Amino acid sequence: MLQVNLIREHKEAYVKALAKRNFEAKSIFEKVLFLDEERRNTQTQLDKTLAESNRLSKEIGKLFKNGEQQKANLVKEKTANLKQESKTLTDKLNTVAEDLQDLLYTIPNVPHETVPAGVSEDDNEEVFAEGEVPKLNEKALPHWELAKKYDIIDFELGNKVTGAGFPVYKGKGARLQRALITYFLDKATKAGYTEFQVPLMINEASGFGTGQLPDKEGQMYHMETDDLYMIPTAEVPITNMFRDNLMTEKDFPISCTAYTPCFRREAGSYGAHVRGLNRLHQFDKVELVRIEKSENSYEALDKMVEHVKELLRDLKLPYRILRLCGGDLGFTSALTYDFEVFSTAQNRWLEISSVSNFETFQANRLKLRYKNKEGKKELVHTLNGSALALPRVLAGILENYQTENGIEIPEVLRPYTGFDSIS
Repeated sequence: MLQVNLIREHKEAYVKALAKRNFEAKSIFEKVLFLDEERRNTQTQLDKTLAESNRLSKEIGKLFKNGEQQKANLVKEKTANLKQESKTLTDKLNTVAEDLQDLLYTIPNVPHETVPAGVSEDDNEEVFAEGEVPKLNEKALPHWELAKKYDIIDFELGNKVTGAGFPVYKGKGARLQRALITYFLDKATKAGYTEFQVPLMINEASGFGTGQLPDKEGQMYHMETDDLYMIPTAEVPITNMFRDNLMTEKDFPISCTAYTPCFRREAGSYGAHVRGLNRLHQFDKVELVRIEKSENSYEALDKMVEHVKELLRDLKLPYRILRLCGGDLGFTSALTYDFEVFSTAQNRWLEISSVSNFETFQANRLKLRYKNKEGKKELVHTLNGSALALPRVLAGILENYQTENGIEIPEVLRPYTGFDSIS
């Protein structure tokens, strides 16, 4: 959530930056500033009314003490009127503050200066590519056919138990999945990240804290009876562990990792591009979260990008990195790099990681601050990245490592799987 004081100070610059997202901010900012002015004026009136009420209350005590009961009763009438006025002003203040908050919730984060303008994923900017796309034989299969051929992932069984988008991993498929999770976690902890096991459900405050709520697209699974939401990523519970915290210099750096299943409705996703593991309602992911001082956050982002690069180099998968344009940038992000692995059998790129800096956007919602060396309170910067999301990594391994005799296992994973191939 943007800070009102920064909107006031940088209004024109923010309007120009948000235009990269194709977001018309000028009229909304004017309404924000109007509501904030009304809120401040109402607060001033309320403070004066309460102060006067308190002054008269003390005067009443003195009048009664001096036996001036008639004067005291007249002053009591004034305090009664002031109490009613205070209630009216308090109700108005609450309404204006709520309207202001609701309006701020509709404004996306201001893109970083390096974010290119654009409308859709077609306008994203490739900034790096590495790895050689393997040449497969003419009988090469997409991963959903390989999964069926070697009986390692059963999409139909998942559909029977739950529905489409909930696959069942079997035998070596399940073991390969577990190997990837353990390998990703081991790499993260060796890089200095502290591992957590976190809840798979969150409350409403957590959803608002990291920007998943209000959920305009209806992508979260919501359990109305308990008013809880299934997590779309471990970023949400991890970051919310620090909600309402006041940190000190010695607390940094804060680096967290967690493996969780993730749940997304993926409403409106249809067509051939969602086949197999390409797009699921439940999938596994290892997440990285960092909380940094503002001056260190972009260096931290670069380190997270290098961490994901190393994972893909170890797996020997061809990949590229895209800097997302304004039109494809997530609501809460200031800058996002997407990693895509090349699916040789499908002849297309598959997104397998997003690494983002949210700057102070989430921290302002979370009231997550630290006390700097001068003793002043500042909002922190929050960052997160997938390292990695498993379904499309697994799809890339199955397709790119397939041979006429089966599927080879990347060398780095063999100590984790206990086998060299699937046949």
